[in-house]
Amino acid sequence: MSTDTASKRLLSSQTEVRVDWKKRKAEINETKKQRKESKLIKQLDKQKQQEAAEREQLERCQNKKGRGYTVSVAVPGSVLDNAQSPELRTYLAGQIARACVVFCVDEIVVFDEYGEDVKSVEGEFKGVGKKGQACIQLARILQYLECPQYLRKWFFPKHQDLQYAGLLNPLDSPHHMRIDEESEYREGIVLDRPSKHGKGSLVNCGMRKDVRIDKQLQSGLRVTVQLNNKQKQDSKMYQGVVVAPHVPRIEGGLYWGYSVRLASCLSAVFTECPYKEGYDVTIGTSERGSNMDETTLSPFKHLLIIFGGLQGLEASVDSDQNLEVTDPSVLFDLYLNTCPGQGSRTIRTEEAILISMSGLRQKITAAFSDVSNGS
Repeated sequence: MSTDTASKRLLSSQTEVRVDWKKRKAEINETKKQRKESKLIKQLDKQKQQEAAEREQLERCQNKKGRGYTVSVAVPGSVLDNAQSPELRTYLAGQIARACVVFCVDEIVVFDEYGEDVKSVEGEFKGVGKKGQACIQLARILQYLECPQYLRKWFFPKHQDLQYAGLLNPLDSPHHMRIDEESEYREGIVLDRPSKHGKGSLVNCGMRKDVRIDKQLQSGLRVTVQLNNKQKQDSKMYQGVVVAPHVPRIEGGLYWGYSVRLASCLSAVFTECPYKEGYDVTIGTSERGSNMDETTLSPFKHLLIIFGGLQGLEASVDSDQNLEVTDPSVLFDLYLNTCPGQGSRTIRTEEAILISMSGLRQKITAAFSDVSNGS
């Protein structure tokens, strides 16, 4: 009796624990299906996010106002020898600087028509005329004017070449910031102040607060700083990172001043080019050149425009021992007369810069607008 009861209970328990494998398999398949669907949804979401990020980046690139090309201008330092006094020499240099800034020139090369070995702006003013070190003085004044006003006291001590520079018209370039002017980029000088280990140097950018940069740099260096978008107003200093001087031009679409280079002769203007690829298009200006109005420009990376002195580019070619040519037109891709039908026998260099850049500006714009339109 008890045995039958026990066997019935055992049979009953086996019946209760019996698994419906068909149902179980269906549940497992359903779970796998849901996992696959969930995984697929996640992949689709991730793909959508990537596509949105790529689309946003593409829109940013299309809307970017940056300028990838550069424009360089070369002038002989001897143009200052045509001025009759130190005041007029200084004013002439200021006119050249203003003309170059108005047309967003990125590099000014001062070359010596007489082939002297001039490499730096070190030296003293020695009077008016050929012995007045015109190349050095012109380069020094150009550098002084390009430097933001709040940095000049550090980089330009008193010098006789700059005696009348305070009378010149300011360039008022975009990087010449006022103290409360807001900008993503600023020029500054690395300060000689101790900083904590692991933290960058302090930079004076002409604002009410100093800027803490991301790198430890030697004091006295001039740097271009990109300020953080969000600054804590209650902090003692701003935060920023050091960027290359060309970043505001390429990414921000801002004209960020010009650099100054000295060349000992005309050929050194070409051979000592600071760009790795060299100059793509070179233009010489002369009344003996072809009509600029009938010329078109193709897109370029680095454009060079060279102006002659009182005796033209022919005098520079004759005095350059590195050149075996007598015709200056063979040195350039284009040899242009930028003011055909001129009413004066001569056009002064500072006038030639304004005339030539005014005519070339439209051609440069047309060349790059054609590229942007895909033609």
